[in-house]
Amino acid sequence: MPRALGRTPAAVAVCLALGTTLAGCALPRATPPQMASADTDVAVVAERPNVAARPGVSVASPGRLVGPVDTPDLLVVGRQTLPGHFRKQIARTRGVDASLSLALAAAPVDGRTMTLGAVDPASYRRFTPKVSARAQAVWQRVAEGDVAVTPDLAHELDVPLGGDLMLGNQSGAFTLRVGAHASMAPRIDAVVNEVRGHQLGMVPDNAVLVSTHGAHAASVAKVLERRLRGRATVSSLTETVASQGRQTAFLTGGSVADAVGSFSYRYHPDGSVEPDPSWVAANVRTETVPILGQVTCHKVMLPQLRAALQEVVDSGLADLIDPGDFGGCYNPRFIAQDPSKGLSLHTWGIAVDLNVHGNLRGTQGEMDPRIVDIFKRWGFAWGGDWSYTDPMHFELAALVRPR
Repeated sequence: MPRALGRTPAAVAVCLALGTTLAGCALPRATPPQMASADTDVAVVAERPNVAARPGVSVASPGRLVGPVDTPDLLVVGRQTLPGHFRKQIARTRGVDASLSLALAAAPVDGRTMTLGAVDPASYRRFTPKVSARAQAVWQRVAEGDVAVTPDLAHELDVPLGGDLMLGNQSGAFTLRVGAHASMAPRIDAVVNEVRGHQLGMVPDNAVLVSTHGAHAASVAKVLERRLRGRATVSSLTETVASQGRQTAFLTGGSVADAVGSFSYRYHPDGSVEPDPSWVAANVRTETVPILGQVTCHKVMLPQLRAALQEVVDSGLADLIDPGDFGGCYNPRFIAQDPSKGLSLHTWGIAVDLNVHGNLRGTQGEMDPRIVDIFKRWGFAWGGDWSYTDPMHFELAALVRPR
């Protein structure tokens, strides 16, 4: 029997960092009273009663909008907190009109990655589109401890206002109330306040939004890259697909995240991803496992995958998995080759697709429940549990070992 390893508190079972994936959402469909602006890109849940009764999740009210609204042109992201002197250098760089530090991570939700920011609502709002920046209620909900998500993500995940957004695919995953739908800074799908970010285990101040008012963005990016000396990646927020330059991806929070590590990568117009070769060499292995034969996965997952498949064999169920219909494990790419959907966990080599042709996305599939139960016992989450199903897909959600 497997035994759980390294479980952190439920609040920390969550995040992936920029460019990346937690899965498994059970989202209620009931929608509480809500308000919408004249612009349909902004909608918020009606004010919570007794907001002061929510200790430990809220921050000070953001107050009214102060100062101009800035358009971010560049995003700087590091694997760790960017030192204060680096952030000051960014702010003082010629051509930089405004900058803002925040925590940035990518959390897999319901089979895709959402890029999540932990922000000071009063200052971050200035880096969002004007209709969002001026929507006082949006930032009040974030200050109170809710999550604000973009309309596109809300539509894709069918996340109703006032519903629960579950971050993580382990038992005891972190759940946030969706307090607002509003457009965000480019490449950011959702934001929470800094208290929530701490609870989620996000790395503080690992990212900086930079506004140059457009004209000097490319030259400023080159200067920042020289100054950062590989400590962070600098990417344009004005390009639809940034096929050049390096991005940063890392999982943070929870036993799996701690074990798989972070890496920089390039991505290309066809949706493929090219992780740092040194990370691949240190973490990706090709080994033989029962039923499937040779597979290429992250070294952390291989023992659990081998144990799960061996239990399938020992239970007399091996004929329920077709080795000729194996969809792979390590396959660096975006979900559906679409950068807007975030990195697939296959990029880390911590997911497998089994019996592909009978278990396509959006279907109930044909996966035998006994196979699902075995994989869950060995620390895997199953895509068939998602609101938009992916029954072929099993991804590592917890580290376990034999008793």
